[in-house]
Amino acid sequence: MPELAEVEFYRKRWSVGHGAKVLEVEVHPRSRIFRDTQAQPIARHLRGSFLRNSSAAAKQMLFQFSNQQWLGLHLGMTGELRTEASEYIVQKHDHFVLRQTKQCLVFTDPRMFGRIQYHHGKVAPEWWSSIAPAVLSDQFTAAALANFLKRRARSPIKAVLLMQEQFPGIGNWMADEILWRAAIHPRRHAGSLSSQEQQTLRRECRQVCRLALRNIAGQGDYLPPDLNVHIPDTWLFKHRWRDGGRCPKSGVNLVREEIGGRTTCWSPARQSI
Repeated sequence: MPELAEVEFYRKRWSVGHGAKVLEVEVHPRSRIFRDTQAQPIARHLRGSFLRNSSAAAKQMLFQFSNQQWLGLHLGMTGELRTEASEYIVQKHDHFVLRQTKQCLVFTDPRMFGRIQYHHGKVAPEWWSSIAPAVLSDQFTAAALANFLKRRARSPIKAVLLMQEQFPGIGNWMADEILWRAAIHPRRHAGSLSSQEQQTLRRECRQVCRLALRNIAGQGDYLPPDLNVHIPDTWLFKHRWRDGGRCPKSGVNLVREEIGGRTTCWSPARQSI
């Protein structure tokens, strides 16, 4: 599932189309990505409009068009945004294509776990405005974090970090990276963290988000499936899936187990229970 930085990376691919008119919209109307809306009315409404701008928040993207139109995109597990030449021929898994004079903006999704939403109105839709404040925003305060951990006191901290209502955009690999940097075992109950550990957790949440945006979203126009091209060797990420992978800080073998329903990796030398 794409996380914060991957979503921003893909959003930027369509930014080349900002300010350009939508000449034609091509859709696969029976695709599951339209399960929350109707494909053909969207195509009809967007045809002739201009793509004004776009934003990314958590694991979602919002594209604003002229005539008070808003398009929400969620990539799911296999969704991807691409830019192709204006004469591009639509392929089997290209479920949504915006044709402009100089390029085509393509949303492709082989397994169709992604989703498109449409809204017409003067302001952004509620399903966008209700997304929790970003981890890098001023609203991600120590007090807000402490209160959230208290309410989930008996849950493993790994599972808590995946809760989008407090940690928007943080997914499996980012949660592991944060806990490894903070030296907190993923099975620790959220309510067991000391004030100092909470401060460390907040700091590392913000740092990992900041570095991920820089190293992934801030790179070129190619994003390899495993992200390894953009991630430094000093990150847990580069070692977490390797059989016999070792902690880049201690050199001790890493451990992988399922916690909170997700495969989790940690370093027993740094993260004691």
